[in-house]
Amino acid sequence: MTAPASFWLGTSWKMTKTLGEAEAYADDLRAAVEAGSVPPELRLFVLPAATSLATVRDRLDGTGVALGAQNAHPGPDGAVTGEVSMSMVRDAGASLVEIGHAERRTLLGETDDMVADKVAAAVSTGLTPLVCVGETAAERTHGETSDVLASQVRAALSRLGGSRPSELLVAYEPHWAIGSEGRPARPADVAEGLAVVRRALDEDLAGTPTSVLYGGSVHAGNAADLMTGLDVDGLFVGRAAWTAPGLLDLAHRCADALRQRRRRQPTPDLVSAIVRKDPR
Repeated sequence: MTAPASFWLGTSWKMTKTLGEAEAYADDLRAAVEAGSVPPELRLFVLPAATSLATVRDRLDGTGVALGAQNAHPGPDGAVTGEVSMSMVRDAGASLVEIGHAERRTLLGETDDMVADKVAAAVSTGLTPLVCVGETAAERTHGETSDVLASQVRAALSRLGGSRPSELLVAYEPHWAIGSEGRPARPADVAEGLAVVRRALDEDLAGTPTSVLYGGSVHAGNAADLMTGLDVDGLFVGRAAWTAPGLLDLAHRCADALRQRRRRQPTPDLVSAIVRKDPR
């Protein structure tokens, strides 16, 4: 895998926002971009509900903010009631598609096989997959984190065949750190998970532009700390970015931390030191 040129920062709106609310968010974000208040080091993205994709596409056209879908079916079309295809979400304006989020795995029974099918379908449709991987609290307690993450990454890429994505995003999101009752992860937890994901990607996607993001209880108070000294290419945020001011505040905090990180040129030794010094 090859390193990205800039830092990703984005949010999934999950099952929130009417069309009017989506329009208001997109208009606020557009105004910030046009005013020059979005740090150029960042690649912003938003993942609305499927009902809002085309509306948000029209409002953000020309801003450089990437638009993504939260899910799509791997089949091309047909009698699959309630689903939308990869080509449908691309037609509605998506360039990214989120695949395998913890909530879909646990609440809706999405399996590694389903994730693999969706990744292959996204790549064949010209979408950039945003693949979510993460362990449960029980798996972490039993020391299974490394095996679970490596298995999820390899499974997600297992049906690509000879094709390769032009770009791939993988978000490490521990299940126990997600949602309103999620527990923020320690830097040591994040460093461990990111390292496992990168090793698995290096084995399977050498030479492919790949970004490894972190998500899970990210907010204004911990975003910079998660970035500092950790080998992460972006942050995937939930409710802390469900307003445009929230996303923009995070953007400025991340840009400041990114500049500091680049000046410091962190090394693997620094990451190891963070892990050793973590208070828990």
